[in-house]
Amino acid sequence: MFWMFFVALAQVVGEGQQGWQPNPELVKKLSERRPDVIYDEAKVPTYTLPDPLVCLDGTKVMTPELWRSKRRPEILELFRTHMYGKAPIGKPGEMTFEVFDLDKNALNGKATRKQVRILFTGKPDGLSMDLLIYLPNDVKRPVPVFLLLNFFGNHAIHPDPAIRIKPVWFKGEKITPSEDSRGRDRSIPVERILARGYGIATAYYGDIAPDFPGTFQHGIFAAFDKLFGEKRPPDAWGAISAWAWGLSRVLDYFEVDKDIDAKWVVVLGHSRLGKTALWAGAQDERFAIVISNNSGCGGAALSRRRFGETVAIINSAFPHWFCENFKRYNDRENELPIDQHMLVALTAPRPVYIASADEDLWADPRGEFLAAKFADPVYKLLGKEGLPTQEMPALNQPVMGTIGYHIRSGGHGLTEYDWERYMDFADKHFRQNR
Repeated sequence: MFWMFFVALAQVVGEGQQGWQPNPELVKKLSERRPDVIYDEAKVPTYTLPDPLVCLDGTKVMTPELWRSKRRPEILELFRTHMYGKAPIGKPGEMTFEVFDLDKNALNGKATRKQVRILFTGKPDGLSMDLLIYLPNDVKRPVPVFLLLNFFGNHAIHPDPAIRIKPVWFKGEKITPSEDSRGRDRSIPVERILARGYGIATAYYGDIAPDFPGTFQHGIFAAFDKLFGEKRPPDAWGAISAWAWGLSRVLDYFEVDKDIDAKWVVVLGHSRLGKTALWAGAQDERFAIVISNNSGCGGAALSRRRFGETVAIINSAFPHWFCENFKRYNDRENELPIDQHMLVALTAPRPVYIASADEDLWADPRGEFLAAKFADPVYKLLGKEGLPTQEMPALNQPVMGTIGYHIRSGGHGLTEYDWERYMDFADKHFRQNR
């Protein structure tokens, strides 16, 4: 098909390689350090991407109706079967919420702070997740909210002494953090987010499932894997799917909190949690905007490019992130029936933003951009603007259509520059539609 041919031809002749270019010295340094890893664009193999607008039976998707009724469900099932795995349950019927902290004069009167315990099984001594919420006091209720999981515990995102400290996972064991660990995670600029008129909500990802190969004995897996039967099937959910499931449970809470506009929630994630945000947004269409920050392999970066981190590398280093079926594609990316442009397309017609970092070649910035670019035909089919460029933009020059993209200076991280662009993107779409 022409579109598939175009992708393969584009890779050969270097289409899409204008604008940003990686630092040659960095490419050389990284290539010498890891000669087994592709950091040089000239070494990227020729590949052909599967067409998101052609069904498995060869039917061409020419209408929004056919996308909705046939191709989108088909792609979702392919990702569940071959990559992220299937969750054994949706919203648990027994799940309950407990607001254990409410301060309408938090942060020197700037915010209302809420802390909510989400009891996944409804039992006080069962598995639960603490949700930390700050809402600006000077805006009309209900408030649009940014939602993301955090890596180190809720107490680490702000020095507010009222944030409850809970045990966190460290090297396979649970430990209770010290008081001096409050506010050590600088990746969420709470006051700036509030000043822009948005609420911020976060939960510790380890409350859902710990992040190590033994995770299937703990957390949400221990609570619900029994629904699979005696043995986990090869398409059973991995940790990314579990974390995404947890994000949807937060949205369940938002729907009963009158201070939060549950129809205008931005789900965001960095690195492995960027992969998680994309998968959460793909499955749960209640999320209004989906944002992926430096998500790389298994997130926004095209697998077939084999640039930086590859399927084989990620499955070796993090065997618990994806379903067992995904390991079949180690060093066999071209056999995947999907690639990550199709994951981005699953957000359509809702806005989606992909972000890269100049020095984060491990995450393949160009592959992340190309995934955004080749999701564009689906957005166009659905009557949306899509990505407003055909060429990768220059450094620190964001582009914002219904698909947004930027590559910023610096390395792997979630920075204030990223946040400002994400809030600009939310402003653009919430003003148009809210």
